[in-house]
Amino acid sequence: MHCLSCDFTKATGVDKIFFIDPKATDGMDGIQTQVQQRRVVIPGDRIPLNLEAQEGGAPKVRAGPGLQQDGGELIAVKPGCIKHGNGNKFWVDGSQKRYVPAVGEPVLGTITGKFAESYKVDIGSAHPAMLPVLAFEGASRKNRPMLDVGALVYCRVAVANKDMEPELECIAPSSGKSGGYGPLKNGFVVRCSSRMARSLLDPKNPILLRLAEAFSFEMAVGLNGRVWFNADTVAQVIAATKAIQACDGAAAADHLRHVNAELRILEGIDM
Repeated sequence: MHCLSCDFTKATGVDKIFFIDPKATDGMDGIQTQVQQRRVVIPGDRIPLNLEAQEGGAPKVRAGPGLQQDGGELIAVKPGCIKHGNGNKFWVDGSQKRYVPAVGEPVLGTITGKFAESYKVDIGSAHPAMLPVLAFEGASRKNRPMLDVGALVYCRVAVANKDMEPELECIAPSSGKSGGYGPLKNGFVVRCSSRMARSLLDPKNPILLRLAEAFSFEMAVGLNGRVWFNADTVAQVIAATKAIQACDGAAAADHLRHVNAELRILEGIDM
C-alpha cells in the first residue's frame, strides 16, 4: 500500500515506447514545446514527433493512456490535457466514467469470481480483469493466496489489449516482490475521478500533506478512480474520504479549505 513515505512515482501507465530523432527535435525541447502549444486535445488531434524506426541511441518517448502512435505522430484518443512526466512520459489527463486499463497502472479491484488458476476482478473497465493465482509474491502451485469473493485487492495492470481481457499482477516488476500490492483489509474505499486519483499519487499533494499533519494513515491509490484509506479510528477514515470527495472537481485553490473543514469536524468528534 502507498503512504506518504512510499513511492508515488509509478502513477503513469506506459504501454508504448518510441524513439525521437534528436536532430529534428533538438533533444527533448522540441517535444516539450509542442506539448506546451497543444495543452488541450480532443480525439483525433495529432502531435508530430518525427519518430525513428530504430533505436540508434535516440531519446525515448513513452506514450501513456490517451495517446496512440500513427507513423511519426502521436494521436489523442480521448479529450483532456497533455501531461509530461519524468522519463519523457506523455499522457492525456482527462476525466472519464469508465476506466480504460493501461499497462503499469495501479488499480483497486474487487474479487467477483474464483477459478482454479485465476480470479475474476472488477476494476471498473468494460470487461472484468483476470488475476492469476501465481501473480503474487512467493506464490506457487502448493502455496497460493486464498481470496474470497468480495475481497479488495491492490494490483498492477500487466496486460492491456483491446482484444483481450485485462490481466493483473500483485508483483512489482522492478523488484519481483509485492511492492505494496496485494489484498487490503479493513479501511474504506472512496471513488473519485481519474484526474483526482492521479494527483493523489504525487507525494507533494497538498491534500495528503495536510491530512498527514493531522493524523497517520495508510492509503492505496488506484488509477481506476478508487482510493483505499485506513487509519487508527473510523472518524479519521471518514474525514479523509470526505475530504477527497469534497476536493474532487473543486478548484485547486479551494482544496485546503475543504480539507480543513473536515479536520475541524474531526476535532469536534475527538473532543
